[in-house]
Amino acid sequence: MNRIGMDIGGTQLRVAAFADDGKLLAREAVANDHALGPERNLDRLMAFVDEWGLSYAGIGVGCPGPLDFAAGKVLNPPNLPGWENFEIVSYLSDRSGHKVLVNNDANVAGLAEARVGAAAGLESVFYFTVSTGVGGAYVYQGEIVGGANSCAAEVFNMMVADDKFCRPGMNPGALEDHASGTALARMATQRFGRDVDARELFALDAAGNAEAHAIIDLAAENLARAVACVSFVVDPNRFVFGGSVALNNPQFVDLVHDHAARYVLNPDALDFALAACGADAGLIGAALLV
Repeated sequence: MNRIGMDIGGTQLRVAAFADDGKLLAREAVANDHALGPERNLDRLMAFVDEWGLSYAGIGVGCPGPLDFAAGKVLNPPNLPGWENFEIVSYLSDRSGHKVLVNNDANVAGLAEARVGAAAGLESVFYFTVSTGVGGAYVYQGEIVGGANSCAAEVFNMMVADDKFCRPGMNPGALEDHASGTALARMATQRFGRDVDARELFALDAAGNAEAHAIIDLAAENLARAVACVSFVVDPNRFVFGGSVALNNPQFVDLVHDHAARYVLNPDALDFALAACGADAGLIGAALLV
């Protein structure tokens, strides 16, 4: 039976239909118009589904957190103003007449990688997305481990850095504040005394700039500490890395591996891979929730 996947982002909303064998049948995207609110924005996606005229088993939704998976509710994601405490599952269920499941965006991307992507066939998979922020997902035997309070694998606030810098609401030394694209830009701007984003920082490193390399190496060290902590707790078969910073800079992931190998109990078994599902990971994983 066909399945529908929805990917809710702060900037863009996407929807796709997949056949039971995973073949992409249709896909559409629209800008997230925050002035419309969640109901009307979701109606725009459902209009595409109605237009396709496909029979389908249900709808899976990937959405920024925090969420309450069991209640099917969006709580207070900072990049979705107006969606606070929105009961997304009941709304879409009533609108579509189908079963609806929701999970956070990193989890569904991790699910895609564990089921059909870079870690397909492995029992235990941990996924890191490193882009503007840092997210995580843990998939065991093909199922997302969400935790008792929908907070499992929320590594963004894991305390890993010696530098205790933190943004409001974050823990001192939190991973996202010290290993994300935003963190790289912050550290580079401080070091060089001018605005430097992550892309320029990696270009400077490639050109042999020692200061740029030191900043990147520090971020890799911080991310490696998170890898080691996860390894001590769940010991996955493979770590998969996605997100723009990781995918556009595989040498950064190699640095993370080198640092993490100094910390884990069995460095020879430390298995890294780059994500394979590309830009559609969120849509694929959302559909796989069904």
